[in-house]
Amino acid sequence: MTSLNHRLDALSGERMRGMRRGLEKESLRSQPDGKLALTPHPAALGSALTHPNITTDYSESQLELITGVHPSVESCLAELTEVHQYTVRSLRALGNEMMWASSMPCGLPTDETIPLGRYGSSNVGRAKSVYRMGLGHRYGRRMQTISGIHYNWSLPGVTSDEYFATIRNFRRHAFLLLTLFGASPAVCSTFVEGREHELQKLGSTGTLYMPHGTSLRMGRLGYQSEAQATLAVSYNGLEGYAASLHDALTRPWPAYEALGIRNPGGDYNQLATTLLQIENEFYGTIRPKRVIYPGERPLHALRERGVEYIEVRLLDLNPFEPIGIGAATLRFLDVFLLHCLLSDSPPDTPAEIRELAHNQHLTAARGREPGLNLMRGGQAVPLVQWADEILAELLPIAASLDEAQGGTEHTSAVQQATAQLKLPGLLPSARVLQAMHDHHGDSFVGFARAQSMVTHQHLLSLDWSSKQQARFEAMAAKSIEDQRAIEAADTMPFEIYRQEYVSPARLGRPQLQSTAVAA
Repeated sequence: MTSLNHRLDALSGERMRGMRRGLEKESLRSQPDGKLALTPHPAALGSALTHPNITTDYSESQLELITGVHPSVESCLAELTEVHQYTVRSLRALGNEMMWASSMPCGLPTDETIPLGRYGSSNVGRAKSVYRMGLGHRYGRRMQTISGIHYNWSLPGVTSDEYFATIRNFRRHAFLLLTLFGASPAVCSTFVEGREHELQKLGSTGTLYMPHGTSLRMGRLGYQSEAQATLAVSYNGLEGYAASLHDALTRPWPAYEALGIRNPGGDYNQLATTLLQIENEFYGTIRPKRVIYPGERPLHALRERGVEYIEVRLLDLNPFEPIGIGAATLRFLDVFLLHCLLSDSPPDTPAEIRELAHNQHLTAARGREPGLNLMRGGQAVPLVQWADEILAELLPIAASLDEAQGGTEHTSAVQQATAQLKLPGLLPSARVLQAMHDHHGDSFVGFARAQSMVTHQHLLSLDWSSKQQARFEAMAAKSIEDQRAIEAADTMPFEIYRQEYVSPARLGRPQLQSTAVAA
């Protein structure tokens, strides 16, 4: 605790005010009956390839709304709200689709009829679609319909080594975020059709759940495979992390080699037959990131220019928030990430990496279970006790942030989280199950459908000017022009483009020595 206090005292208010953040929010488009919308990405939203704020993630039916970089929580949420407003107005103009308010998907059709994202005829657009085809073959399309929120975060003057120290501590303490903000304790049975699972049946509504679950999205039902289970990526520094990814991006995987790049008819099955097709396929609760140049591989960018920011990836959509997340959560995250940065962060080990995976799956499935123990350094420790220790250390950091930025909101966010931990019925995952039971006959789809409609109407009721409408219509039109320009400029055959893009030579070279300063 002493070193934490010293580092906190040394952190200037100016650096704290230099904190930056951005949001990416995924959400399925659903029909009024709670089934997946199978329509194309609405033309009014522009090009999913080139629009700066509105794209799709895995499926053509899965919207992804993106903000720019913001100096404050308020401005970040204001932009995300505005993007939502335009999106729901566009959906209303086309018919009766809405954005699904839950991380776990609405009623799904058969796996092969879930539509893949389409990005036009350019090489870069085709590569994005082929990558998604590969994900479908490797993990199943249903698994790709899960939605979440990603929080991109940076602080001035942080080195690559310090970002990796932050990531190691984040992974150690991620159970706290899953407990506090997990909001996916139940699923529609269509999601797990034909798969083994440990879920319990709830009533006769086609709902499956875990009684003390927090975030089934981040548990064993989530984005996993036998192949990725072989990866034990270390976060002890950029060089080791890059080497782990490089290996996964270049190591042939027998099952994927058997699938092949193309099917007998000549259509593409996947971008590559390696363990990972591209960097984005490596799924984790947090990633080191860097803005890339056009056509550049993310791993090359990291190796050449170091870590620029980190991407928090474990947040569920909160169905009780109109845009899936609220200000108190973001402020808590800011405090939490500062704690991860300022605390001692010993190197990780293979044994600890196994412990962290165990803790994540246990918290996702049983995080609200009274007396639940996690593993820390080979010893069992009560989740609530460990959480209390972290929360106590967050308070002085929250106070410092409040002093630097003015106000008391960060302290309030930590106090609110502490109160919810003491009364777990207040946690989002418990509230979801309670609302399902009280108002929807224990039906997950009934609950999420109702929340989606409430959210849709709320966003439509907010003030919206003709100036805002015109600005977003202009952005959509420009994105379509930009996509056409990219398509017109292409001259290379796609197969040559694919081979060049996945070439190991594009991944950058290992650093001869680390120039970053240790935390």
